[in-house]
Amino acid sequence: MTDQNKSAEKPWGGRFTEPTDAFVERFTASVGFDQRLYHHDITGSIAHATMLAEVGVLTIEERDTIIEGLKAVKADIEAGTFEWSVSLEDVHMNIEARLTDRIGITGKKLHTGRSRNDQVATDIRLYLRDEIDVIAEELRRLQAGLLDLAEREAETIMPGFTHLQTAQPVTFGHHLLAWYEMLVRDAERLQDCRKRVNVMPLGAAALAGTTYPIDRSITAKLLGFDRPSENSLDSVSDRDFAIEFCSFAALLMTHLSRFSEELVLWTSAQFDFIDLPDRFCTGSSIMPQKKNPDVPELVRGKTGRVNGHLISLLTLMKSQPLAYNKDNQEDKEPLFDTVDTVKGCLKAYADMIPAIEARADNMRVAAKRGFSTATDLADYLVKKGVAFRDAHEIVGKAVAFGVAEGRDLSEMTTDELKRFSDVIGEDVFDVLTLEGSVQARDHLGGTAPNQVRAAVARARKAL
Repeated sequence: MTDQNKSAEKPWGGRFTEPTDAFVERFTASVGFDQRLYHHDITGSIAHATMLAEVGVLTIEERDTIIEGLKAVKADIEAGTFEWSVSLEDVHMNIEARLTDRIGITGKKLHTGRSRNDQVATDIRLYLRDEIDVIAEELRRLQAGLLDLAEREAETIMPGFTHLQTAQPVTFGHHLLAWYEMLVRDAERLQDCRKRVNVMPLGAAALAGTTYPIDRSITAKLLGFDRPSENSLDSVSDRDFAIEFCSFAALLMTHLSRFSEELVLWTSAQFDFIDLPDRFCTGSSIMPQKKNPDVPELVRGKTGRVNGHLISLLTLMKSQPLAYNKDNQEDKEPLFDTVDTVKGCLKAYADMIPAIEARADNMRVAAKRGFSTATDLADYLVKKGVAFRDAHEIVGKAVAFGVAEGRDLSEMTTDELKRFSDVIGEDVFDVLTLEGSVQARDHLGGTAPNQVRAAVARARKAL
């Protein structure tokens, strides 16, 4: 066989006079990672063949032969008997070559009116749309678990922090609902992203459309897209939807990382606020007492790789002229790994969160430290007619006295507190207790247990 004939074995080899260098062949091949698109590639090809028959480009017999052949190829792949070839470069050409082997020359007609450029853009959108739906369900499962735990711990008092210093008493349930709100925004971003994913580029061909009488609305309907894309140049070169998904993922992982940081702190001996079940932890090879919160730590660590994938895709696209460029082959591995990482982290969290056990006594003891009801005392004075800035100074002096004496405000006597302001009466202890402090913030978004339960009820209805 001549070199010219060898190069012609490639689907694009007609104009080449020598075979592809062996290293270049391996270097440029994507089949090692894009074969996960096989299902979506075959789904798109079935819809494309169906449309071509509708407009008369294929006969009904050719359509049926192609569809049956594609189904057989899919069965081979799922049975593990399909041999992927690097020389065929990618998932698309591997499937088309096997189809042609099975059904003969009719298989070569499948690619009429399309290019690998619009084919791969369609495959990725179909793939990402399905994965978004899976991720959305895992996200809902995590949200539901958070709501259940928040309701269970609606009255469990813990310290609220700013600057990681004790600030004011809150409840564990209220704190968990703050996590929930982050996930609500994540879920909204994901669904908004899905709208832009669900636009069909098939029919744009290489970059300029096709001269065949295709009907893109048929294909879009068969594949469940909201609409065909408007511009053929943009259709094959757009990867905004992948970047947008990775942006969603980076924010979601940032939130999970923040949750993880708190879980790691709370499980430490210094805090001892919660207990994670053994099945979500590991031990030390040298220190027998250790119980390490590996799941939260690993989720926190994986956030960096997802953030990196977002930067990778942004950098990939920043200098590309229209339309398609080989650079875009590099979009898949960051996207695939982002999808896998997000799904794994969400599953771990959705399984773990409902199993968290609060150590309510330890939380309460911590909430009593650090003069957490000082702001409540200031508010009490203001309600008695003291200007806020004066109240702030009064309470500051009372706290300084408490620091010197080693006592919390709630542990002082009325007479001791009256040293700082004569408007203070016996009723001051209604606000200096942890329960009084938490209950006093009885408004929408506040810490009162009944507000926590009402927020859970609203969230469940929305979810």
